[in-house]
Amino acid sequence: MTTADVTSEQYTTLSEMLDERWTCRQFLPHPVPRQAIERLLRLAQRTASWCNTQPWQVVLTEGAGTDRFRTELLAHIQTATPAPDFEFPAQYTGVFRDRRRECGKQLYDSVGIAKGDHEKTMRQAVRNFELFDAPHVAIVTTEADLGVYGAVDCGAYIGNFLLAAHSLGLGAAPQAALASYAPFIRTYFGIPDNRRAVAGISFGYPDTEHPINGFRTSRENLDQVATWFTD
Repeated sequence: MTTADVTSEQYTTLSEMLDERWTCRQFLPHPVPRQAIERLLRLAQRTASWCNTQPWQVVLTEGAGTDRFRTELLAHIQTATPAPDFEFPAQYTGVFRDRRRECGKQLYDSVGIAKGDHEKTMRQAVRNFELFDAPHVAIVTTEADLGVYGAVDCGAYIGNFLLAAHSLGLGAAPQAALASYAPFIRTYFGIPDNRRAVAGISFGYPDTEHPINGFRTSRENLDQVATWFTD
């Protein structure tokens, strides 16, 4: 048995990418060349999945297609009730609530939204449906018959999509919010009824000068998430 080499070039590269990747919430308007997007997708396609089912399918927008989708989605949410294909969390308690609050505080502080300012908080929430001004969005769906495990595999795919985007100098924002209007997503893009919306990913070139892109979330220490049994 050999010892894992934490000084290897591959380990160092992956470690740096995981440390450096962040969720982009403000994009520059410049479109990403189709060739670069295809490189991103080829990397994400290497994601491991249950029995190699590769349940993910992706719908992507660019140019006027992004602008039209953004406009119609914004109009839809004004009157529609959220209807996600996968039930959203019933509540956040304990450390899960604490981590969520920490992230929210960092986000609101970065753009000067005071606690209790419900109008500005709601306005920031709507930014999800404006795709944070991204020139592209990817809608990730799974096969309904594969149930929760198809969704889990899509989660792994989304994680690799984010890393692939980062490796190409792009920013990306995974957004469950977009999947909260799953029926609209299906109708708008002509997605068949046997597909379930998992999430959207807004992506493009990041606006690194915008303050909302300046904060970074924390991660728990291993002793809070890993339990060892030695006997």
